Amino acid sequence: MDKATLHILPLTVGELATRCYVLWLDGRDDCLVIDPGAEAETIRRACENRRIAAILLTHGHFDHIGAARGLMAEDTVLAVHRLDAPLLSDPQANVSWMLGRSVTAPTPTRLLEEGDAVEIAGMTLQVLHTPGHTPGGVCYKLGENLFTGDTMFDRGYGRTDLPGGDEAALIRSLRRLTPLRRPCRIFAGHEG
Repeated sequence: MDKATLHILPLTVGELATRCYVLWLDGRDDCLVIDPGAEAETIRRACENRRIAAILLTHGHFDHIGAARGLMAEDTVLAVHRLDAPLLSDPQANVSWMLGRSVTAPTPTRLLEEGDAVEIAGMTLQVLHTPGHTPGGVCYKLGENLFTGDTMFDRGYGRTDLPGGDEAALIRSLRRLTPLRRPCRIFAGHEG
């Protein structure tokens, strides 16, 4: 990433108050979106006139993928860890059925793995595989900023009682993230 100023715009969207983030650098006409859970038009307005170069998902639950379809363009990258890719097309697995809905997202264009670097819109984000909330949960590290999805909140962590949840795996993920709490600014998937 060059020395251009990084902007991080947090948005709270949907009935579960999911935190979605729009990121861009000064002087660029593109941006990326992390976890567009709902309200595609609200997110699009927040992007202003910037092209959405990528949508990065921290995991595949419906409250983090719900607006992806409404934000996709032909050249938009949709990235998710390979283990959570099946959740995007399966309302049972992404638990949207719990609210009587059938939420799906487009087929991902990029499947992520531990240690991958996502270079998009002038930024490079490091992928940290942090399973537990879901098998393919990830965090994205951008400089001293850590986007944790539902792996870790300011005062807690994600639940493990949904399909694919694994408490022991989540504890290992939290132990891995603990050293990053102090140097990094945490951007969680929900408030609290």
